[in-house]
Amino acid sequence: MKKIKIIIADDHSILQHGLANSLEMEKKFEIVAKADTGIAAIEYASRYQPDLVIMDISMPGLNGMEATKLIVTKNPEIKVIALSMHIEKIYVTGMIKAGALGYILKSCSFKELLTCIEMVLSGEYYFCKEVKPLVTDKGHTPKNNKQVSGFSLLSERERQVLQLIAEGHSSRSIAEKLNISIKTIDIHRAHLKNKLNIHSIAELTKFAITEGLSTSIL
Repeated sequence: MKKIKIIIADDHSILQHGLANSLEMEKKFEIVAKADTGIAAIEYASRYQPDLVIMDISMPGLNGMEATKLIVTKNPEIKVIALSMHIEKIYVTGMIKAGALGYILKSCSFKELLTCIEMVLSGEYYFCKEVKPLVTDKGHTPKNNKQVSGFSLLSERERQVLQLIAEGHSSRSIAEKLNISIKTIDIHRAHLKNKLNIHSIAELTKFAITEGLSTSIL
């Protein structure tokens, strides 16, 4: 019997290894990789082509929302479940929009996680009871939010730069992490300030935290 290949993406080592051990005891699952950053999750997804990625939202460098979006875009057949401690609408909405089919809390039972995995692998959505009120009954899409956030105006690269700025990285450090020039980073900084009408690092950081992009408070 072919095993279901899973990647666990979580920057908490104890949870990561504990979950991996529990899933592999089920025999039908194979943990092909464990990632502690969003960037690593993307790399492993391309390398191992898993059936499922169990994705934490709060990870350094590149959070689970952005990682999920890139994984699903590049590999539409890979299913993603968000496993998070956060129940705020911004996280739920962000993960669903990014392409996750499931969202459950880290406080859920292992039995519920198994149910979620089964549903998601069959192509269905699964949300724990705490999350269900935040999504519509039809199509399992986020409830409409009439207020349009400036966040939606940002490109994928601008979001990455914004997260790293909020985490306290310098232009040189960001350039090294993203493998682009310092001049390009400075251009992205200028675009961020213009698009968001924000003109200080403190305000950019506050905006990133409000939008759930920064791991500073996650």
